[in-house]
Amino acid sequence: MTPETICAIATAPGGALGIVRISGPDALSAIRKLCPSLSESIKPRTQHFCTIHDGDEILDEALVTFFQAPNSYTGEDAVEVSCHGSAYILRRLLELLVGKGCRLARPGEFTQRAFMNGRLDLSQAEAVADLISASNHASQRLAMSQLRGGISSELSALRDHLLRLTSLLELELDFSDHEDLEFADRKELLALARRIHKHIHRLADSFHAGNALKQGIPVAIVGAPNVGKSTLLNQLLGEERAIVSDIQGTTRDAIEDIVTIRDVSFRFIDTAGIRHTSDKVEQMGIERSLSAARRARIVILMTEPGVPYPHLDLRDDQTLIRIENKTPHFQAKFGIGLDVLREQLLSVVPTMTDSDVVVTNARHYEVLCRAQEAMQRVIDGMGWSHDAQSSSGDTQLLVESTAPLPGDLLAEDLRDVLSILAEITGGAITSQETLNNIFQHFCVGK
Repeated sequence: MTPETICAIATAPGGALGIVRISGPDALSAIRKLCPSLSESIKPRTQHFCTIHDGDEILDEALVTFFQAPNSYTGEDAVEVSCHGSAYILRRLLELLVGKGCRLARPGEFTQRAFMNGRLDLSQAEAVADLISASNHASQRLAMSQLRGGISSELSALRDHLLRLTSLLELELDFSDHEDLEFADRKELLALARRIHKHIHRLADSFHAGNALKQGIPVAIVGAPNVGKSTLLNQLLGEERAIVSDIQGTTRDAIEDIVTIRDVSFRFIDTAGIRHTSDKVEQMGIERSLSAARRARIVILMTEPGVPYPHLDLRDDQTLIRIENKTPHFQAKFGIGLDVLREQLLSVVPTMTDSDVVVTNARHYEVLCRAQEAMQRVIDGMGWSHDAQSSSGDTQLLVESTAPLPGDLLAEDLRDVLSILAEITGGAITSQETLNNIFQHFCVGK
């Protein structure tokens, strides 16, 4: 693979300094053509002062750092030029580089090259985008864990277990002439298969908590009209985001905004007051309120003394926090009781340690669900169940419930699980269109 040499601005506009990145086989020669004073014996990973020439004029003074392949972010020869952050200087430097044989990089192309050159696997490459867009400590921790190979390590352990299971089955196939020869007890194989299935299920199940931490935990504020829902949202935001009025039905649509409490983001949704009404527009707002409550991870039910409050049907995985407003302990208008509410919200946040592996990527979740289904087919194919119990009723016993599948079919299903899981790290992805779709959402310069 001999790619073109690419270049892009790697810093946001408006700063005092700007960085232009160059990667590819001609990275060093391209910048040398613009910087005659650059030493011929430039040392990798050291900064060198030079002047950038635009014809007979000096465009800027800059610091140039050379990263020699394979010890660079992309795995190729790479150069970073740190110059003044003028929009004109940066734009003109790109034009000059293009004139020397480079081309402008596509969004995410530097990270895509890092993946193609084996510097990152696909899950780590996707974590780069998550780390750049992290808006709070929780999402930063999750992205950094994935970037440092958290998910890759988990999948590597799963792969080892799956390979052991597959090897035992395929070894028997090599000696299929000996019908009585069995290299592994079927009950032990089933126990191993079940452990693998449980491991995959745990990873997939972590997605809901991980995605909530990444995007902001959804919190719906519901209740009857005029109990202080919009006032509470304004107090939490610290600004007049929602209209507050004594007139019932003022809030007709859900108002949403994010509040960060102790490095955890909560996505608050102020909803229309729930009551019986003949106003069709208000009815639509109420239906949206109920819909928001069904989608939320946390539901704050606001009430006040003497006012009936609506009944809510919540899922088992939802948390209900009931607040009685306009009482000595809680007054949304004056911010009384907000600290207690914040602590209640934080108590619902999933606790994580640095060693926890949490899935936050929707693509990874979809792959894990498919792997889970494939692994269940393997378990079903072994023809055993836990339906029987011992005479004491305490210990479940394995009984042969259906005719087991032949070893070659079980091995094929196991290879299917391996292939599916490899999609997360990129081992089974060969379509350039698929890769382009993943990296096109990255920012230019990364």
